[in-house]
Amino acid sequence: MRNYEDLEVWQKAHALTIQLYRITETFPRAEMFGLTSQIRRAPSSVGANLAEGCGRWGEAELARYVQIAMGSASELQNHLRLAKDLGFLSESDHHASIKTLTSTRQMLTAPLQAIRKTRKKPTAVPALAKSERIANSEKLTVVKL
Repeated sequence: MRNYEDLEVWQKAHALTIQLYRITETFPRAEMFGLTSQIRRAPSSVGANLAEGCGRWGEAELARYVQIAMGSASELQNHLRLAKDLGFLSESDHHASIKTLTSTRQMLTAPLQAIRKTRKKPTAVPALAKSERIANSEKLTVVKL
């Protein structure tokens, strides 16, 4: 178990959440339960999934929650673009938010890569008998483009 608040990526996601809560205060009242809510929920989901993953046992569970966090980050990117295109989000706020979001997404890939490296450590693989190698090679098909 890890303390999620010690993770730089969680700190960045938390700061982005606060930033977007403040920015969305100026959105039209009619969007309170629409785009405003979605833009507020997506970054908080990034932080929440990191927290939940850190509270679980094992690297596989952490990896799963980091992947969910990445999905929320992608969702947020879409919502920010929509808000900008609808004129709710200024160009400068959009640029600053996307810059922070991109940095956060890049940071999310680091734990996944580290987990994958520990899983892919070479292990001794028994040699296949000649008949097994032939059988396996026959299963492969070549696709020409």
